[in-house]
Amino acid sequence: MANCVITIARGFGSGGRTIGKLLAQRLDIDYYNDDLIKLASEESGINIELFGKADERVKTNLFKRYKRSYGEWTIPPDSELFVSDDNLFNYQAKIIKALADKSDCVIIGRCADYILRERENVARILIYADDDTCMKHVTELYGMRPAEAAKKIETLDKARANYYKYYTGNEWDDPRNYDLCLNTSGMDFEKAVDIICDYLDRMDMIKK
Repeated sequence: MANCVITIARGFGSGGRTIGKLLAQRLDIDYYNDDLIKLASEESGINIELFGKADERVKTNLFKRYKRSYGEWTIPPDSELFVSDDNLFNYQAKIIKALADKSDCVIIGRCADYILRERENVARILIYADDDTCMKHVTELYGMRPAEAAKKIETLDKARANYYKYYTGNEWDDPRNYDLCLNTSGMDFEKAVDIICDYLDRMDMIKK
């Protein structure tokens, strides 16, 4: 059986990151989030700060066509486009594929669901929540005032949606992109993990 890979797309404040980490701990498998940037930087030799600035954001005109590679090829260092956002994305996609080959894992965001779309044993999950739940999580976690939290949620979700649209051609919040969509409004994170584990078990994706 191919490695079990769980990709998690998440709305800001929905708890997707925390749920992904708890899920990886429950299943005793690897977890990748911000460390994807570090790994891509090490692979390419490009300064990690450039990856950070382009992380799940796209500055390119959304109407411009992205030459899709998804890690199959990357631009060489002698090119003026070596540190372009598209090349940074391709290095990250290359890392995502390598990690999926390496072991069972949970991968947060970065279009991983689409990058791994043709692979077997990949569970593509979307975590979302209503406005009140997201506001509650963001204000408690980051100590923001409600108005500041609302603006942060709107800004990050829009950036993630544009990033996903540019690099996949699809809408980020379209349920047809995912195998399981989970509304965490008012839900305990451990309960969310229970639901995901039950899904993985019913789909016979967990190695026993």
